[in-house]
Amino acid sequence: MAATSVTVSDPIGLEIRWDRLAAATDEAASTMLRTAFSTIIRESNDYTVVIADPSGRTMAESRAGIPGFAALMSSLISLVLKQFSTQDWAEGDYVITNDPWIATGHLPDIAMVSPVFHHDQLVAFVATAAHSPDIGGTPTMGPTELISEGILIPPLHLFRQGKPVAGVRDLLLANVRLADQVWGDLEAQVAAHTVCRRRAVEFLEDFAELDFAQFAAEVHSVTDTAMRTAIGKLPDGVYRSELEIDGPPGQPTRIVCAVQIGGEQVTVDFAGSSAQVSHAVNSTLNYTRAYSIYPLKVVLDPSTRTNWGSYQAITVKAPEGSIVNPTFPAPVVARHLTGHVLSCAIYQALAPVLPGRVIADSGGAPALRVRFAGVDDSGRPFGLILFANAGMGASRDADGLSTTAFPTNSGSGSIEILEASSPLQFVRKELRVGSGGRGRRRGGLGQDIEVRNPTSRPVQMIFLGDRERHPALGLAGGEPGAPACAVLGTGERVPLKSISQLPPGGSVVISFAGGGGFGDPADREPALVLADELAEYLPHPLQEAHP
Repeated sequence: MAATSVTVSDPIGLEIRWDRLAAATDEAASTMLRTAFSTIIRESNDYTVVIADPSGRTMAESRAGIPGFAALMSSLISLVLKQFSTQDWAEGDYVITNDPWIATGHLPDIAMVSPVFHHDQLVAFVATAAHSPDIGGTPTMGPTELISEGILIPPLHLFRQGKPVAGVRDLLLANVRLADQVWGDLEAQVAAHTVCRRRAVEFLEDFAELDFAQFAAEVHSVTDTAMRTAIGKLPDGVYRSELEIDGPPGQPTRIVCAVQIGGEQVTVDFAGSSAQVSHAVNSTLNYTRAYSIYPLKVVLDPSTRTNWGSYQAITVKAPEGSIVNPTFPAPVVARHLTGHVLSCAIYQALAPVLPGRVIADSGGAPALRVRFAGVDDSGRPFGLILFANAGMGASRDADGLSTTAFPTNSGSGSIEILEASSPLQFVRKELRVGSGGRGRRRGGLGQDIEVRNPTSRPVQMIFLGDRERHPALGLAGGEPGAPACAVLGTGERVPLKSISQLPPGGSVVISFAGGGGFGDPADREPALVLADELAEYLPHPLQEAHP
């Protein structure tokens, strides 16, 4: 449904109020970061915070965290409201869920929704989503099912009128390995909600407003109009692309993308893409929609703040039962391995009509994640997920950014903090020489990270990655970047979809993919060629040497 067009009588005043509410979500996000127990939130920014109107339509979204998450929070809140109507909420209620078809697409992300009351009237909702350090389940890289991936939490109250709901906390923590971290992170989400609710009420009091009705109508109209205006400047037509990624072992994933531009609307259709699989790489439609909208937002309307109105001109379709719209209970824990690559398909399709705005494929689309878990020599269990970034694709006008996340916004975090929270040693972390694809503009470099196990016990390694056999593609004659890989100290390669052991004293080098190049490499300016050579940004071994 499109946002209703509303005349904004005081644009400056609206901008001041909008900035005030956006600052509330940012302050809440900072609260979550400072109080979270796990490095996934504190160091890697795997979260989002939004504030929405009573219908669940976001008005302001935190400007850090995962932008793709923010794009699906309106849908999440509206689905929660189908179970708990606005009359069912009370001050101090907190509802949680990790249902992949409601929330952010896989079980490790726990979403939380709470109401905002002003003069005893429900005026807004605060919602967060954050990646939990553990959700139970038995990891496997072979055929699996949703039930094996962890505990499924349907929408239910964690707190009711400020009091914990008997048994819910105990049930949840009885099914996870890192109970202290899981509960600590949930309390961090509660703290973020408390801050955001307080600031929302202060907003209404300071501006002498009873509710957010007029404000929401105005900011939704602004964002909807901005996006439709941007789309309206493009030539109508249907623009297509097809690409393959590694997918499950022996089953490459095929993404077929058609981007239809008509008037002031865009429809992205993934008809023809691979069917859903029995491996954990399926992307639920809400996640597919989020990671289709975000890459369009950043190329079409990058300067306007986001909220529900930003997304109404974009329709995303995918056949039910496909890998980008699987049916319950498909396994989905590694859904990002499919969802992240949708940005590449969309940009490849739009390259003929937006050559100056889109980028070549990024090495981090999809992101490579590695989970380390074990017991240190004192008998204390530990677990951490390595969030590190690959190279972005080049654009027509600039080299790709090195070791920069896209289309997600997760960070690598501090190596010192990762070492402090586990017995692992990070021996080196450096740019991966020559990993960026050649072109008139070079793809961004990936990185090499060497991790050593100094303990007397083996450490479990779970690799969730892609781009081993299908590197990030270039555009307009640009060459692909280096593929990703992982190699043990013994020289043995570790498949990027695998569960293995890092033996005592052993090490592993994880090499993150480079981004694709843009334009003919022969057209690169001599000064830039020389700069690449001096910096030792040389082509990787799978590419020909520079002439």
